[in-house]
Amino acid sequence: MFKSFLSLLAAGLLLSSCNSFLDKLPDDRTELDNEKKITDVLVSAYGTRDNCFVHKYMSDDVMYNGSAYSAQANEEKLWRFEDVETESNDDPRSLWNNYYFAVATCNTALEAIESLGSPSSLNGQKAEALLCRAFAMWRLADVFCMAYDPTHPEYPGLPYPTSVGVEIKERGTLTELFDKINADIENALAIFDDSHIQNSKYRFNRKAAYAFAARFNLLYHNWDKAIEYSSEVLGENPFSVLRNWQQFVPLGVADIGNTFASSGDPANLLLHTAYSFAGRRAYAASRYNHSTTTASYETMWAAAPWGSGSGTGNALWLKKAYGTTQGVSFYRVYEFFEYTDKVGRTGYAHIVMSEFTGDEAILTRAEAYIMKGEYEKAVQDMNTWMQAVADQSNSNFPVFTVANVPEIMAGYADSAVNPGNNNRARTIKKVLHPQGFTITEEQTPYLQLILHMRRIEQLFTYRRMIDVKRYGIEYTHPTPDNPRPEDTDKEVFRAGDLRGAVQIPTDVINAGIAPNPR
Repeated sequence: MFKSFLSLLAAGLLLSSCNSFLDKLPDDRTELDNEKKITDVLVSAYGTRDNCFVHKYMSDDVMYNGSAYSAQANEEKLWRFEDVETESNDDPRSLWNNYYFAVATCNTALEAIESLGSPSSLNGQKAEALLCRAFAMWRLADVFCMAYDPTHPEYPGLPYPTSVGVEIKERGTLTELFDKINADIENALAIFDDSHIQNSKYRFNRKAAYAFAARFNLLYHNWDKAIEYSSEVLGENPFSVLRNWQQFVPLGVADIGNTFASSGDPANLLLHTAYSFAGRRAYAASRYNHSTTTASYETMWAAAPWGSGSGTGNALWLKKAYGTTQGVSFYRVYEFFEYTDKVGRTGYAHIVMSEFTGDEAILTRAEAYIMKGEYEKAVQDMNTWMQAVADQSNSNFPVFTVANVPEIMAGYADSAVNPGNNNRARTIKKVLHPQGFTITEEQTPYLQLILHMRRIEQLFTYRRMIDVKRYGIEYTHPTPDNPRPEDTDKEVFRAGDLRGAVQIPTDVINAGIAPNPR
């Protein structure tokens, strides 16, 4: 499968898509012999799938609501940390094929650029292809690999194709994989030019490129570069790229979804479209979802420095959540349905993800400052983020200082790994077991606060598993056959849990690619 998949691009079959959200490629795209054709083909380098559905059901953002409610087969499997064999657009096999198709598109463009003599006039396209290849490989690593951890050289990486039509079965190590992603990013930034994309928010413009580099370097444990690249995004006035939360106050569900995904919002640095039911399942899923219990004790309505509940809290997201007891959501990811037959009401469910934002960038920089022990700079960024999300009609929002953050976080008990029937054992403060790096007792309260901010910032975009895996956050997933489990390996997700790396597709294993260890 892997060989034949890569051979598709070698034969010139670059893309077949019904995605009306993205530009169609020209019919004469088979021979990439000029700048326009190369620019056009790179539209296909971003993929049309997203990790969010897979990671939603694996994370601690979702709760078991009882066997009286239904669940899709893939939701059930992901909740149990079991292999998913279904083949919907949201499932691992689709992610694998789509992201590797994106990689092959990048390689086709890079080979075309090389065949034209690699002129400097194509530096922008070359940089975009390198960034897209790195991005697709990072997405694959995010799903199918453990968190980056150089202390575990046995962790497998993934095949990293750099030539079209060349079969690669060796996975290498996770460290080698991250090193290759890093090389592509650095090589891209060295020649970066976005003049060929006409300021599109759906392609790697300058701020999006540096936001990706900042995120990656945070996960790569390169704190200095995470700070440097975040600062490129934030500039002298971070508020210029932070979301204006006041705009959501008068809006309802559909308008929130449209506004959050707006290309005109300066906070949205890169938007990504995908075929997915993630938007719909945010409110339609019942057995496993972000319930009012999760919201009330761990996430958006939980007791936190900015208050709690939808009435007295002074952060704006507290006031704009909708749904049911089983599934409450702020509509960051909203479904856009493309009808192919309006009479038969059939078509394609799309989502538009705010893949990189200024809001994430400022929290990335704050965390990197904490890792370097630069707490004054970290709390300055945390206060900036807090001001952006605060209800300006209520001036009683917290101002963080180096002195008060440890005191604030000491006021919360550690959240229980297995709260059982005692929901009050759930809190915003998680015990941390960092994977591949160390933290001090002094750093811990700052990190616990920034991780909760990141959890809130990324809630409903389902990026939480990034932090769960790298900080070894532990939690329990009860199941219908064992609704109140003891702390068993099957029910509890542990620090360094190998199930955090989703199993690669069966047909890929059968083609000779080594499976993830279990």
